[in-house]
Amino acid sequence: MPRTRKLHYLIFIFYLSIFQVTAQPNLKIPSGKPKLIVGIVIEQMRYEYLPRYWNKLNNDGFKRLINGGTFCRNARYNYLFTQSAPGYSTISTGSYPSEHGIVSDEWFNRLLKKRIYATSDEQVLPVGGSFEAGQNSPANLLPSTFSDELKIFNNFRSKIIGVGMDPHSAILPAGHAADGAYWFDAKTGTWMSSNFYMDSLPGWVNEFNDKNLPDIYLDRIWKPLLSIDEYTECQPDTSWYEKGIKGRKVFPYDLDMLSRVNRNKRDYSVLKYTPFGDTYVKDFAITAIIEEELGKDDVTDMITISFSSTDYIGHAFGPNSVEMEDAFLLLDKDLSHLLNFLEDTFGKENILIYLTATHGISASPKLLKNKGLSTGNFSSMKVISLLKSYLNVQYGEGDWVLGYHDKQIFLNRNIIEDSRLSLEDFQTMVASFIVQFSGVANAVTSSTLQTTQFTGGINEKIQNSFNQERSGDVILNLKPGWIEENGNVAEHNSAWIYDIHVPLVWYGWKVMRKVIHHRVDIIEIAPTLSYMLNISYPNASAADPIKEIIR
Repeated sequence: MPRTRKLHYLIFIFYLSIFQVTAQPNLKIPSGKPKLIVGIVIEQMRYEYLPRYWNKLNNDGFKRLINGGTFCRNARYNYLFTQSAPGYSTISTGSYPSEHGIVSDEWFNRLLKKRIYATSDEQVLPVGGSFEAGQNSPANLLPSTFSDELKIFNNFRSKIIGVGMDPHSAILPAGHAADGAYWFDAKTGTWMSSNFYMDSLPGWVNEFNDKNLPDIYLDRIWKPLLSIDEYTECQPDTSWYEKGIKGRKVFPYDLDMLSRVNRNKRDYSVLKYTPFGDTYVKDFAITAIIEEELGKDDVTDMITISFSSTDYIGHAFGPNSVEMEDAFLLLDKDLSHLLNFLEDTFGKENILIYLTATHGISASPKLLKNKGLSTGNFSSMKVISLLKSYLNVQYGEGDWVLGYHDKQIFLNRNIIEDSRLSLEDFQTMVASFIVQFSGVANAVTSSTLQTTQFTGGINEKIQNSFNQERSGDVILNLKPGWIEENGNVAEHNSAWIYDIHVPLVWYGWKVMRKVIHHRVDIIEIAPTLSYMLNISYPNASAADPIKEIIR
């Protein structure tokens, strides 16, 4: 190349480079670590809600995350008892219920002969709120969480906050070392915590409670966001299979009337059955970020935000209802507000967000049956009553069954041992009896789960839900489309695709725009976060990070 042409070429490249820099003044380079990690978890969100409602979503909520981040289209849970507490624990620990110990929202305690709530702790006292709602802590969660490891790595300088309507939704995502976990007390209508975290509520929480926002929300009438005839993705508002809110099944919902116990008293639990419950959580979370000064120093902080109203609405109306669609359209607007706040405050390059769900939900058996599909309701009370009669005939009168909860049968091992019977044979007989009933696909004994290593199929999922100390002697698996009869319109708690397939989206700090099509296990979330921040994995996690995220 002649010297003159070469000189002109170099000058062109020089000016081109200047133009590129000046033409992109807002180009932001991610920092060495995010200022704030935001874990957003939605209870009872089937994956297919996103494509079903897509055309009605705004551009700044779910669409902003999916179009601007990494979207895992095939994220799944790999265990049987798809409930909220196990979901939160699996996300935060990177391990299955068999390791983290939160096998269900509640489980039967053999020694105490009663049900134990996932976060119940009689050794702690309430801080704010009512006494019965305050005895909660992460004591039942066995391993460390990602947030615990973040705390340890940063010499406990990272600030961790958990926010959710129920104790388990605030506590389990935030871990053992959280600076605070706050949940809603439906008796007093205020945010509260326990003395596991603090001796008294911070001033900003008291100020937030003094605003009496639940009363303002419950003075409203819940009307659909769109006109009723625009909700073409669901059944008519007058569908006969819905349970509704205190018997009310169609729009509009006069929340003042529905929540009034008497002239001077409200039932604040009604708030959970409305989209305004999620709005209340969002507003409190934003206030927590501001008042706790999260993300303001050079140490990475974290907040977990759990949205639960969709779970309550799904149980009361089903996933094919106008109420469910309306709840997600309003949640989309809340998500848009939250994301605008985060990006305006910190910048997209300084926040790391993941969004997923604790589980999906089945369709209503009444709806499926009406459309000719195979379905049904499993009556555990009738089955256990017949089982007790059968065992009395086989072995003589005795209290052979200690309890039943969530498709798990707990046998009286003391009587079985005193009668010099083989526990393994006894369990096998019970399992053989149970599988004869309509709706039962199979039943597996704890003896089998302890002596056999399953590497696929439904038995692997059952085994991943099994904890030797906390699980039952016989575990049932219902057929697809069947749910346990408990008064709800629809239910989760199975390993079928409608319960295990959930959204998973990553957004912000060092996250590329892409779609991941292969299967991703939810236990991979925590190790992915740990790998990205170059810290230790949660101590019970054996999963690998999602390779497309960390590249």
